[in-house]
Amino acid sequence: MNLKKWMLFLAMAALLTLAACGGNEEEAGETGEAGESLSGEVAIDGSSTVLPIMEALAEEYQMENPEVRVTVGGSGTGNGFDKFAAGETHFSDASRPIKEEEAAALEEAGIEYTEFTLAYDGLSVVLNPENTWVDQLTVEELNKMFAMGSEVKTWADVREGWPEEEIEFFAPGTGSGTYDYFNEEILEESGIRQDAQTSEDDNVLVTGVSGSKNGIGFFGYAYYLENQDKLKVAPIVNPDTNEAVTPDFDTIQSGEYAPLSRPLFTYAKHEALTDAAAYDYAQFVLENAGPLAEEVGYVALPEEKYQEQLDKLAEIAGE
Repeated sequence: MNLKKWMLFLAMAALLTLAACGGNEEEAGETGEAGESLSGEVAIDGSSTVLPIMEALAEEYQMENPEVRVTVGGSGTGNGFDKFAAGETHFSDASRPIKEEEAAALEEAGIEYTEFTLAYDGLSVVLNPENTWVDQLTVEELNKMFAMGSEVKTWADVREGWPEEEIEFFAPGTGSGTYDYFNEEILEESGIRQDAQTSEDDNVLVTGVSGSKNGIGFFGYAYYLENQDKLKVAPIVNPDTNEAVTPDFDTIQSGEYAPLSRPLFTYAKHEALTDAAAYDYAQFVLENAGPLAEEVGYVALPEEKYQEQLDKLAEIAGE
């Protein structure tokens, strides 16, 4: 190759190199802008019933956003609202709607918030698998067994023909939204019997009922599904149809499993939603709550309900 051709070759190579570098710089700039990772902290506490959904959501979210630290607690609905009002959390999970006094505490603290529905649950009444006599229970029988001041001691006290064996009662603690829901729907606000063994941790209740032939308790449907190899669920007689209904995805979503079908919530603090990571997490929750709720044993809302809430979230954030 002569000198003139060699110089021409070098000039063309230089031009091509410059063009490539310019393209790479432009491409890198676009990637950096679009792929800029979020960082920060998102704090959540509240219902132990909602906990499996929120834990699944947090795990998935942090896989996509490793620089965002999401902490999820399950101290109970009431305790969660206390922390929410104290400014300790950005989101508060609940297995029942917020109470008037809780809303008043938030107002006094100057905290604005919005309620979002995540999924449906069927509060499940569970027995030990060795219990062969209970094939269904009525609302009246549940009240008779669990209400404050109950004189029921043995199964024979509940229904004639059942064994004279002493019942062991297990129930969520008074800080639990599950307790509140059961108290309102079944116990007519009487409160739970004093000798019931209570805990805000549903796993403690699972251990109690599964370890006692004469145990009976109640908690969210997901905890029953997760432990159905060592528990038996009791069909509940629907007061409107007089039919005994077992909780499952269809009967919970349709409301046929009454009166123990209920919605599950998270409450979002408006001020928190001004933070990019918290807003992004809230958006992720509403986009993914349905499938992840079903993965852990709850029932998804109709898709349009999630979209309505996403629109509401965008409106709160002023988008």
